[in-house]
Amino acid sequence: MAFPEFNRSRLVIKKLDERKNKVNIETDHIPVSQEPVHISADGARLVEKTAGHIRMAREKKSSVMIAFGAHTVKNGMAPVLISLMEKGWLTHLATNGAAIIHDWEFAWQGKSSEDVRENIKHGQFGIWEETGFYINLALVVGAYEGLGYGESIGKMISREGLQIPETAALFDEAEAALRKNPGHSAATLDLATVIINFAVKPGFLEIPHPFKKYSIQARAYDLGIPFTGHPMIGHDIIYCHPLNHGAAVGRTAMHDFLRFAAGVSNLDFGVYMSIGSAVMSPMIFEKSFSMAQNLKIQENGHIDNHYMLIVDLAKSGWDWHRDGEPPPGDPAYYLRFCKTFNRMGGELQYLTADNRDFLLALHRELVEK
Repeated sequence: MAFPEFNRSRLVIKKLDERKNKVNIETDHIPVSQEPVHISADGARLVEKTAGHIRMAREKKSSVMIAFGAHTVKNGMAPVLISLMEKGWLTHLATNGAAIIHDWEFAWQGKSSEDVRENIKHGQFGIWEETGFYINLALVVGAYEGLGYGESIGKMISREGLQIPETAALFDEAEAALRKNPGHSAATLDLATVIINFAVKPGFLEIPHPFKKYSIQARAYDLGIPFTGHPMIGHDIIYCHPLNHGAAVGRTAMHDFLRFAAGVSNLDFGVYMSIGSAVMSPMIFEKSFSMAQNLKIQENGHIDNHYMLIVDLAKSGWDWHRDGEPPPGDPAYYLRFCKTFNRMGGELQYLTADNRDFLLALHRELVEK
């Protein structure tokens, strides 16, 4: 039986400059010099401890990974994360699809964060031309080039455009690769199809990003630091646009998942920080950690000396470090982001804090002291 599918080509897609935005990155970003406001004495000690683990990880050349949700970007924390990257304190950044969109919109127009309640009434939430067109096109081009999800967008921002091949050359390339590398052949045909269907002109497509100094993923691309994107189909506004291509999303996101897992494989004596990510971070971490442990055991080793700090606004009266996992009858058991990481061995610490306060405090410990 053939079930009907929604036809996105019928949507009325408006220009992004028609949208009201709640955040202006030029006026709302958090400078690295800003003081943290609500860090308790215990929280400050935990940040200091975490900084000590990061210093040790750098000495041992172990991973220092940070995963975060979209609010870290919306809250204007790009300058702080960029500074930590530039000073060599982070080896890997990971986030979800929404954070990548906010980061791109800030770089492209200096503003982001629409009013969901208002726009949903008018059937306009998430249905914006430039965000949907450019991000989806970058992913299709990135899939063809063998790039990751975050890398594809970071490259577009950094270079302020995309290189669009001639379709005739793509068809020849797809045919030549069909038997030796069918996956690349498929990605090549996907790009050719998008170019034809959306009348994209070959050559260098200029896409100015006048605010790219605020882009975390572009700076990561320039520095050669993995910035991985971990989307879920249908979770982000780019799925509303007819250019959205599921195969390109899958190819680029798979590259990033495996790069994330490679970072986790080097986590012995390393540090993993998860900030405001209740689902994405714990879910990709547990699968990556299991795979990394599988390989380590084959080498007669074991990953045991990793340090994990989980930061969230949700309060928890449970001491995960001291008492382990709570029983199912305790509400703390359902703090998934704590429960999952508690099962991963190593040392787990939990900090109730705003992402702005935590990152500012961490920056002070690592960069200013």
